[in-house]
Amino acid sequence: MDLNAVRAFVAVADAGQFRKAAVDLALTQQAVSKRIAALEKDLGVRLFVRTPHGAEPTIDGQALLPHARVLLSAEERAVAAVRPGDRALRVDVVGRRVATGGLVQEFHRAHPEIPLDVVTLFDADTAVTAVCDGSVDATFRAVTMPGHRLPDGIAALPVLDEPLSLCVGPGHPFARAASVTPAQLAGHRIRMPGNVPGTEWHAYYEAFAAAFGPAIDTVGPNFGLEALLDTVAGSSTVATFLSERTPHVWPVGHDLRLVPLRDPTPVYPHFLLWRAGNPHPGLAALRDHLAATRPRPPRGELWRPAWARPPRGRPPRGRAAGPAA
Repeated sequence: MDLNAVRAFVAVADAGQFRKAAVDLALTQQAVSKRIAALEKDLGVRLFVRTPHGAEPTIDGQALLPHARVLLSAEERAVAAVRPGDRALRVDVVGRRVATGGLVQEFHRAHPEIPLDVVTLFDADTAVTAVCDGSVDATFRAVTMPGHRLPDGIAALPVLDEPLSLCVGPGHPFARAASVTPAQLAGHRIRMPGNVPGTEWHAYYEAFAAAFGPAIDTVGPNFGLEALLDTVAGSSTVATFLSERTPHVWPVGHDLRLVPLRDPTPVYPHFLLWRAGNPHPGLAALRDHLAATRPRPPRGELWRPAWARPPRGRPPRGRAAGPAA
């Protein structure tokens, strides 16, 4: 059904005249008449009868009128759902049970008046494409893994250097250590079933393994964090990486330990990415909040891959989309 014709029908019904409806719609009276005629042809019924005072809906017109109002109201809601400024601020957090999900929760607590829509897109390419085409307003990512550059017009703001800890069970050799250096992990098995090739976190841990020598184990299905912690708790050889900023609860009987990594401390670098010129009013508030509340990095020497080092002076901007030359 042509919504322009439906709009003309409602306008005539409300005004009681074709001429006044044309003025209200900023159309000619002839254009309004053509739209009503087309709608009548589509429906196979007559919608108005002419009177000395204007036009009155027929019985069929009266039956159609409440449904026509519902259609126009639905159109308004549909447009508002995707129009920046009318719809909720749409932010990709990769996963709701990760540190970036916590950052957005803190923003919501500070600005409950800003409507928010939290989504989870898996890989960086999908997320950056969504930012470029306006499907999402912002995404949290580590930028930019080898072979990739940010497209023109995408800005990035460093918002969190997330320190990693070693998660081990009570029988692991490092279970009673006050801290562990990354170099001490050489040859140790680090279980990470969600470390999928092609993702920025896979690139991060590949660089970590190349620098310090742990064996990153990704073999087998990924049954989620709970199953991973079950494995770690019952093993004397398997460990994994977690962060104190990642919400996790495990059974008391697991007796798991988070052992800090020091000298250097590996940090996972989270950036907020957005499209320059995005007019959503909530986006500036999100950027300002993240900049004002950015946690201090851990003391001492830090480690992150060379490709993920935060820029000095201003947020990084890529020069070209796709693989680097």
